Amino acid sequence: MNSDLEYLDLIDLISERHLQLRKRSEEMWNNHSDIYLSNSEWFILTRIYQKEQTTISYVTKHVDISRQATHKFIKQLQQKGLVEIEKHPTNKKEKSITLTPLGKECYEKNESLKAQLAIQIADKIGVEQVTSFKRILKENWGI
Repeated sequence: MNSDLEYLDLIDLISERHLQLRKRSEEMWNNHSDIYLSNSEWFILTRIYQKEQTTISYVTKHVDISRQATHKFIKQLQQKGLVEIEKHPTNKKEKSITLTPLGKECYEKNESLKAQLAIQIADKIGVEQVTSFKRILKENWGI
């Protein structure tokens, strides 16, 4: 057992592992790409990828980042050529946001890197453990 984690409670253990995984995932991406992306930018890209085409307000509501910061990250993603922002076809107050072909390529490459990380974890702790853990995480925790 990792002695740094030995005395943490459930909440702190989950948080610590999450931070470790995000850091490792970010390192893997940065070792394979010249386009630096923060975890916040990845959260935003994920929301856009899941919806194909969505609105900035949808993304803002579905990421745990302030509205101001979300807009800043979206602008950065646009400057990196990963998203396109256009006027919404039916709502003048809204703006549509979609991934560019480069954005889709980056997202899909990152998914592949995360899958490799998941395999490394399964090799270390066992496929059955990973399967059980995923099932537990998906259950209704009543919170």
